[in-house]
Amino acid sequence: MNNVNIAKRLAREELIEMVPYQSARRLQAGSENNAKIWLNANEAPGPGIYQISGDSINRYPDFQPENLLNAYADYCRLPVDNILATRGADEGIELLIRTFCKAYRDNILICPPTYGMYTISAENHGAGIIEVPLLNNELDLDGLAQEVGNTTLVFLCSPGNPTGNLLPLEQIEAALALFGQSAVVVVDEAYIEFCPQSSVSNLLSNYPNLVIVRTLSKAFALAGLRCGFTLASTEIITLLSKVIAPYPVPGPVADIAVRALEKPALTQMSVRVKENNILRAELADWLTEQSWCQRVFNSDANFLLFQTQDKDFIFNALTDAGILIRDQSKQLQLDNCLRISIGNKRELGLVKQVINQAFNQALPQPEQKQESKQKQQTLSEN
Repeated sequence: MNNVNIAKRLAREELIEMVPYQSARRLQAGSENNAKIWLNANEAPGPGIYQISGDSINRYPDFQPENLLNAYADYCRLPVDNILATRGADEGIELLIRTFCKAYRDNILICPPTYGMYTISAENHGAGIIEVPLLNNELDLDGLAQEVGNTTLVFLCSPGNPTGNLLPLEQIEAALALFGQSAVVVVDEAYIEFCPQSSVSNLLSNYPNLVIVRTLSKAFALAGLRCGFTLASTEIITLLSKVIAPYPVPGPVADIAVRALEKPALTQMSVRVKENNILRAELADWLTEQSWCQRVFNSDANFLLFQTQDKDFIFNALTDAGILIRDQSKQLQLDNCLRISIGNKRELGLVKQVINQAFNQALPQPEQKQESKQKQQTLSEN
């Protein structure tokens, strides 16, 4: 028997044809980082400046570093017992599925268009996926009500990715009540620092089935650190702690994250958020003014989604200029949609300049227009 095919012969059938999550880096594998302007992964602009110590790198880190949990507890104003540190929010998502979904028996529920890792993590675990699409970027509460009893996990992304908008608080509470006795409702707050007043963390004491996942990747500008947090009841945190890896947070990661949660760094983060929101509003205004832009989605995050019939033309023009954005048109309800991460002022200025130049070069020049008119006149005379 051919040993080359042993992996396919032994693997779970559904994994053979499964398409992995197409992250920004995976899509651009092999690209020179310094030669590109990366506006496709919702990262914070600018270089990171980190200093770490290797004094105890020969030792395993604490399971849940006390200084890290205390720092995040102070930041989010929750008891340490309600917090689990993870390798990014993605690990929190995976842990929840592994904890609450029996493989090949239980389902998760998602509301597309939404973050793709919910589906990928469910497929990896053998969980089913129920879709209740958004209605005008809000929850379809009637559709959700029909799925009570059919799912053990409900994933809500607020602010949403790739749409960018917040879900109405009253709708999130309605979903929590709907699934109060049958499912855990996970609110993904990866972008909540851009609209902190809209967090649902104050609802944790009222809804035992509420879980919140967060990250330091976005507003904290620490995407490369891979540090996130899951916020939940002590009962849920205890269960997740049984499933997570024994050393989930490397020592240097914890050290940098603790510094990022100190007052001076939090002030810098706040300034970063304000700059993002100003630049986002300016980009939204510019897009709205363009004749080729049919729609600009409301955003409370660090990116903008817009719709245009010239999607491929714009995407290719930017790519040729070394500017990478994200094509979201394969997502449900998002035909001809592109997403731009909010970079710095220079980067966004280049985006506008490249797009303007591309359209100007594509338009017929005055001589060409005159020649075209003459041809049309000749044809009409004949």
